[in-house]
Amino acid sequence: MKYSKEEFESTLKSPDTEEHIDIYFYRRLGYFFACLAREMHISPNAITIASIFIGIAAGICFYPADILVNVCGMLLLIIADAFDSADGQLARMTRQYSRLGRILDGMAGDFWFISIYVCICLRVNATSAWFAERPWLIWTLAVGAGLCHSIQAAMADYYRQMHLLCVNGKSELENSDLLRQKLEQSRKEGAGWLSLLVQRVYLGYTMNQEKRTPAMQCMRTALSKKYPDGNLPQAFRSQFRPLSLPLMKYTNILSFNWRSITLFISLFLGMPWLYFAAELTIFNGILVYMVCRHESICKRMTNELA
Repeated sequence: MKYSKEEFESTLKSPDTEEHIDIYFYRRLGYFFACLAREMHISPNAITIASIFIGIAAGICFYPADILVNVCGMLLLIIADAFDSADGQLARMTRQYSRLGRILDGMAGDFWFISIYVCICLRVNATSAWFAERPWLIWTLAVGAGLCHSIQAAMADYYRQMHLLCVNGKSELENSDLLRQKLEQSRKEGAGWLSLLVQRVYLGYTMNQEKRTPAMQCMRTALSKKYPDGNLPQAFRSQFRPLSLPLMKYTNILSFNWRSITLFISLFLGMPWLYFAAELTIFNGILVYMVCRHESICKRMTNELA
Protein backbone atom coordinates (compact mmCIF):
# COMPACT_ATOMS: atom_id res chain seq x y z
CA MET A 1 0.00 0.00 0.00
CA LYS A 2 1.59 3.23 -1.20
CA TYR A 3 1.56 6.36 0.97
CA SER A 4 1.90 9.71 -0.78
CA LYS A 5 2.22 12.99 1.08
CA GLU A 6 0.90 14.85 -1.95
CA GLU A 7 -2.10 12.56 -2.24
CA PHE A 8 -2.80 12.83 1.47
CA GLU A 9 -2.83 16.62 1.26
CA SER A 10 -5.19 16.43 -1.72
CA THR A 11 -7.71 14.56 0.43
CA LEU A 12 -7.98 17.48 2.86
CA LYS A 13 -10.87 19.87 2.32
CA SER A 14 -9.15 23.16 3.18
CA PRO A 15 -6.58 24.40 5.71
CA ASP A 16 -9.16 27.00 6.76
CA THR A 17 -11.73 24.42 7.86
CA GLU A 18 -9.58 21.49 9.00
CA GLU A 19 -9.02 21.21 12.75
CA HIS A 20 -5.56 20.37 14.13
CA ILE A 21 -6.85 17.15 15.75
CA ASP A 22 -8.19 16.10 12.35
CA ILE A 23 -5.10 17.00 10.36
CA TYR A 24 -2.64 15.28 12.68
CA PHE A 25 -4.76 12.31 13.71
CA TYR A 26 -8.14 11.54 12.15
CA ARG A 27 -7.24 12.52 8.58
CA ARG A 28 -4.00 10.51 8.71
CA LEU A 29 -5.75 7.47 10.16
CA GLY A 30 -8.57 8.00 7.67
CA TYR A 31 -6.09 8.18 4.80
CA PHE A 32 -4.63 4.83 5.88
CA PHE A 33 -8.10 3.25 5.83
CA ALA A 34 -8.88 4.96 2.51
CA CYS A 35 -5.73 3.55 0.89
CA LEU A 36 -6.54 0.11 2.26
CA ALA A 37 -10.11 0.36 0.93
CA ARG A 38 -8.84 1.41 -2.49
CA GLU A 39 -6.58 -1.62 -2.64
CA MET A 40 -9.54 -3.84 -1.71
CA HIS A 41 -11.92 -2.06 -4.14
CA ILE A 42 -14.26 -0.99 -1.32
CA SER A 43 -16.54 1.96 -2.09
CA PRO A 44 -16.79 5.12 0.05
CA ASN A 45 -20.45 4.33 0.85
CA ALA A 46 -19.47 0.89 2.17
CA ILE A 47 -17.00 2.55 4.56
CA THR A 48 -19.73 4.95 5.72
CA ILE A 49 -22.09 2.05 6.44
CA ALA A 50 -19.34 0.26 8.36
CA SER A 51 -18.77 3.41 10.43
CA ILE A 52 -22.47 3.40 11.37
CA PHE A 53 -22.27 -0.10 12.86
CA ILE A 54 -18.99 0.65 14.65
CA GLY A 55 -20.45 3.84 16.13
CA ILE A 56 -23.57 2.03 17.32
CA ALA A 57 -21.37 -0.61 18.99
CA ALA A 58 -19.43 2.19 20.69
CA GLY A 59 -22.65 3.56 22.15
CA ILE A 60 -23.58 0.16 23.55
CA CYS A 61 -20.21 0.05 25.33
CA PHE A 62 -21.17 3.19 27.24
CA TYR A 63 -24.09 1.45 28.96
CA PRO A 64 -22.13 -0.52 31.61
CA ALA A 65 -20.70 1.50 34.51
CA ASP A 66 -17.35 -0.18 33.83
CA ILE A 67 -14.56 2.15 32.76
CA LEU A 68 -12.70 -0.61 30.86
CA VAL A 69 -15.77 -1.33 28.73
CA ASN A 70 -16.28 2.41 28.33
CA VAL A 71 -12.70 2.82 27.10
CA CYS A 72 -13.38 0.11 24.51
CA GLY A 73 -16.36 2.18 23.43
CA MET A 74 -14.18 5.27 23.18
CA LEU A 75 -11.73 3.41 20.94
CA LEU A 76 -14.58 2.16 18.76
CA LEU A 77 -15.95 5.69 18.46
CA ILE A 78 -12.51 6.94 17.42
CA ILE A 79 -12.34 4.22 14.74
CA ALA A 80 -15.87 5.08 13.59
CA ASP A 81 -14.85 8.71 13.13
CA ALA A 82 -11.68 7.67 11.30
CA PHE A 83 -13.90 5.64 8.95
CA ASP A 84 -16.15 8.69 8.60
CA SER A 85 -13.08 10.65 7.53
CA ALA A 86 -11.88 7.85 5.25
CA ASP A 87 -15.05 7.73 3.17
CA GLY A 88 -14.69 11.36 2.10
CA GLN A 89 -10.95 11.00 1.54
CA LEU A 90 -11.50 7.88 -0.58
CA ALA A 91 -14.19 9.70 -2.58
CA ARG A 92 -11.74 12.52 -3.33
CA MET A 93 -8.95 10.05 -4.15
CA THR A 94 -11.09 8.01 -6.56
CA ARG A 95 -13.51 10.78 -7.60
CA GLN A 96 -16.48 8.67 -6.50
CA TYR A 97 -18.66 11.62 -5.55
CA SER A 98 -22.39 11.24 -5.00
CA ARG A 99 -25.21 13.05 -3.21
CA LEU A 100 -26.15 9.71 -1.60
CA GLY A 101 -22.65 9.53 -0.15
CA ARG A 102 -22.97 13.01 1.36
CA ILE A 103 -26.38 12.14 2.82
CA LEU A 104 -25.11 8.86 4.30
CA ASP A 105 -22.07 10.64 5.69
CA GLY A 106 -24.29 13.16 7.43
CA MET A 107 -26.58 10.45 8.82
CA ALA A 108 -23.74 8.29 10.18
CA GLY A 109 -23.10 10.52 13.18
CA ASP A 110 -26.84 10.61 13.92
CA PHE A 111 -26.91 6.82 14.27
CA TRP A 112 -23.84 6.88 16.55
CA PHE A 113 -25.26 9.43 18.90
CA ILE A 114 -28.75 7.93 19.01
CA SER A 115 -27.08 4.77 20.32
CA ILE A 116 -24.93 6.80 22.74
CA TYR A 117 -27.84 8.87 24.05
CA VAL A 118 -30.13 5.87 24.60
CA CYS A 119 -27.44 3.85 26.38
CA ILE A 120 -26.46 6.77 28.61
CA CYS A 121 -30.12 7.26 29.63
CA LEU A 122 -30.53 3.58 30.46
CA ARG A 123 -27.26 3.63 32.40
CA VAL A 124 -28.06 6.75 34.42
CA ASN A 125 -31.50 5.49 35.44
CA ALA A 126 -29.99 2.13 36.41
CA THR A 127 -27.06 3.47 38.42
CA SER A 128 -28.23 6.78 39.92
CA ALA A 129 -30.76 6.67 42.74
CA TRP A 130 -31.58 10.36 42.23
CA PHE A 131 -32.35 9.92 38.52
CA ALA A 132 -34.07 6.58 39.17
CA GLU A 133 -36.64 8.45 41.24
CA ARG A 134 -37.17 10.79 38.27
CA PRO A 135 -36.70 8.46 35.25
CA TRP A 136 -38.30 10.98 32.88
CA LEU A 137 -35.69 13.64 33.64
CA ILE A 138 -32.69 12.06 31.93
CA TRP A 139 -34.78 11.25 28.85
CA THR A 140 -35.97 14.86 28.72
CA LEU A 141 -32.39 16.08 28.95
CA ALA A 142 -31.36 13.59 26.25
CA VAL A 143 -34.10 14.65 23.83
CA GLY A 144 -33.30 18.33 24.37
CA ALA A 145 -29.56 17.71 23.99
CA GLY A 146 -30.14 15.57 20.91
CA LEU A 147 -32.20 18.24 19.17
CA CYS A 148 -29.60 20.87 20.02
CA HIS A 149 -26.80 18.56 18.86
CA SER A 150 -28.54 18.10 15.50
CA ILE A 151 -28.91 21.84 14.98
CA GLN A 152 -25.34 22.57 16.11
CA ALA A 153 -23.82 20.00 13.72
CA ALA A 154 -26.01 21.11 10.81
CA MET A 155 -25.11 24.78 11.21
CA ALA A 156 -21.41 24.06 11.71
CA ASP A 157 -21.34 22.10 8.45
CA TYR A 158 -23.35 24.79 6.67
CA TYR A 159 -20.98 27.58 7.65
CA ARG A 160 -17.94 25.52 6.66
CA GLN A 161 -19.44 24.86 3.24
CA MET A 162 -20.28 28.54 2.76
CA HIS A 163 -16.72 29.48 3.68
CA LEU A 164 -15.33 26.98 1.17
CA LEU A 165 -17.67 28.26 -1.55
CA CYS A 166 -16.79 31.92 -1.03
CA VAL A 167 -13.06 31.39 -0.55
CA ASN A 168 -12.21 28.42 -2.80
CA GLY A 169 -15.18 28.40 -5.16
CA LYS A 170 -15.82 24.72 -4.37
CA SER A 171 -18.08 23.24 -1.72
CA GLU A 172 -20.92 20.83 -1.08
CA LEU A 173 -23.36 23.65 -0.26
CA GLU A 174 -26.87 22.69 -1.34
CA ASN A 175 -29.90 24.68 -2.45
CA SER A 176 -33.38 23.57 -1.39
CA ASP A 177 -34.98 24.64 -4.68
CA LEU A 178 -32.61 22.44 -6.67
CA LEU A 179 -33.10 19.56 -4.25
CA ARG A 180 -36.87 19.92 -4.58
CA GLN A 181 -36.56 19.77 -8.37
CA LYS A 182 -34.37 16.68 -8.08
CA LEU A 183 -36.95 15.04 -5.81
CA GLU A 184 -39.75 15.74 -8.30
CA GLN A 185 -37.63 14.38 -11.13
CA SER A 186 -36.87 11.21 -9.15
CA ARG A 187 -40.59 10.78 -8.39
CA LYS A 188 -41.49 11.10 -12.08
CA GLU A 189 -38.77 8.60 -12.99
CA GLY A 190 -40.27 6.07 -10.56
CA ALA A 191 -37.44 6.02 -8.03
CA GLY A 192 -37.78 3.58 -5.13
CA TRP A 193 -39.43 4.60 -1.86
CA LEU A 194 -36.15 4.46 0.05
CA SER A 195 -34.43 6.83 -2.37
CA LEU A 196 -37.39 9.22 -2.21
CA LEU A 197 -37.42 9.07 1.59
CA VAL A 198 -33.71 9.87 1.84
CA GLN A 199 -34.14 12.78 -0.57
CA ARG A 200 -37.09 14.14 1.41
CA VAL A 201 -35.13 13.97 4.66
CA TYR A 202 -32.17 15.72 3.07
CA LEU A 203 -34.45 18.38 1.58
CA GLY A 204 -35.90 19.06 5.03
CA TYR A 205 -32.40 19.19 6.50
CA THR A 206 -31.31 21.79 3.94
CA MET A 207 -34.50 23.84 4.31
CA ASN A 208 -33.93 24.06 8.07
CA GLN A 209 -30.38 25.28 7.49
CA GLU A 210 -31.67 27.97 5.15
CA LYS A 211 -34.45 29.08 7.52
CA ARG A 212 -31.92 29.67 10.31
CA THR A 213 -29.69 31.83 8.08
CA PRO A 214 -31.85 34.52 6.43
CA ALA A 215 -28.95 36.97 6.00
CA MET A 216 -26.82 34.27 4.37
CA GLN A 217 -29.64 33.47 1.94
CA CYS A 218 -29.88 37.14 1.00
CA MET A 219 -26.15 37.18 0.33
CA ARG A 220 -26.37 34.00 -1.76
CA THR A 221 -29.18 35.55 -3.82
CA ALA A 222 -27.20 38.76 -4.31
CA LEU A 223 -24.13 36.79 -5.38
CA SER A 224 -26.07 34.65 -7.86
CA LYS A 225 -27.60 37.78 -9.42
CA LYS A 226 -24.33 39.69 -9.64
CA TYR A 227 -22.19 36.69 -10.63
CA PRO A 228 -24.54 34.22 -12.38
CA ASP A 229 -21.63 32.12 -13.64
CA GLY A 230 -20.60 31.38 -10.03
CA ASN A 231 -17.10 32.82 -10.48
CA LEU A 232 -16.67 35.13 -7.51
CA PRO A 233 -14.02 37.85 -7.96
CA GLN A 234 -10.85 37.70 -5.94
CA ALA A 235 -11.74 40.99 -4.28
CA PHE A 236 -14.86 39.43 -2.75
CA ARG A 237 -12.97 36.30 -1.66
CA SER A 238 -10.23 38.37 -0.04
CA GLN A 239 -12.79 40.45 1.82
CA PHE A 240 -14.94 37.53 2.98
CA ARG A 241 -12.16 35.20 4.19
CA PRO A 242 -10.76 37.27 7.11
CA LEU A 243 -14.30 37.85 8.36
CA SER A 244 -15.40 34.22 8.16
CA LEU A 245 -12.12 32.50 9.11
CA PRO A 246 -12.27 33.33 12.88
CA LEU A 247 -15.64 31.54 13.03
CA MET A 248 -14.24 28.29 11.68
CA LYS A 249 -12.85 27.41 15.11
CA TYR A 250 -16.39 27.50 16.45
CA THR A 251 -17.65 25.23 13.68
CA ASN A 252 -14.91 22.79 14.69
CA ILE A 253 -15.88 22.95 18.37
CA LEU A 254 -19.45 22.07 17.37
CA SER A 255 -18.27 19.11 15.33
CA PHE A 256 -17.19 15.65 16.49
CA ASN A 257 -13.85 16.15 18.24
CA TRP A 258 -14.72 18.43 21.14
CA ARG A 259 -18.09 16.80 21.54
CA SER A 260 -16.46 13.39 21.92
CA ILE A 261 -13.82 14.78 24.31
CA THR A 262 -16.64 16.17 26.48
CA LEU A 263 -18.36 12.77 26.37
CA PHE A 264 -15.18 10.92 27.33
CA ILE A 265 -14.53 13.27 30.27
CA SER A 266 -18.07 12.72 31.58
CA LEU A 267 -17.58 8.95 31.34
CA PHE A 268 -14.24 9.05 33.18
CA LEU A 269 -15.93 11.10 35.90
CA GLY A 270 -18.69 8.50 36.12
CA MET A 271 -21.30 11.18 35.42
CA PRO A 272 -22.35 10.75 31.77
CA TRP A 273 -25.31 13.09 32.27
CA LEU A 274 -22.78 15.94 32.32
CA TYR A 275 -22.47 15.49 28.57
CA PHE A 276 -26.14 16.41 28.12
CA ALA A 277 -25.67 19.43 30.38
CA ALA A 278 -22.73 20.61 28.25
CA GLU A 279 -24.79 20.23 25.07
CA LEU A 280 -27.58 22.36 26.49
CA THR A 281 -25.35 25.11 27.87
CA ILE A 282 -21.81 25.42 26.51
CA PHE A 283 -22.37 24.16 22.98
CA ASN A 284 -25.66 26.05 22.59
CA GLY A 285 -23.96 29.24 23.71
CA ILE A 286 -21.30 28.78 21.04
CA LEU A 287 -24.00 28.07 18.44
CA VAL A 288 -25.91 31.28 19.19
CA TYR A 289 -22.72 33.35 19.09
CA MET A 290 -21.61 31.74 15.80
CA VAL A 291 -24.98 32.27 14.09
CA CYS A 292 -25.24 35.91 15.18
CA ARG A 293 -21.70 36.68 14.06
CA HIS A 294 -22.10 34.98 10.68
CA GLU A 295 -25.45 36.63 9.98
CA SER A 296 -23.83 40.01 10.74
CA ILE A 297 -21.02 39.26 8.28
CA CYS A 298 -23.50 38.27 5.57
CA LYS A 299 -25.53 41.45 6.03
CA ARG A 300 -22.38 43.52 5.70
CA MET A 301 -21.27 41.71 2.54
CA THR A 302 -24.75 41.93 1.00
CA ASN A 303 -24.84 45.71 1.54
CA GLU A 304 -21.46 46.05 -0.18
CA LEU A 305 -22.67 43.94 -3.12
CA ALA A 306 -25.64 46.24 -3.68
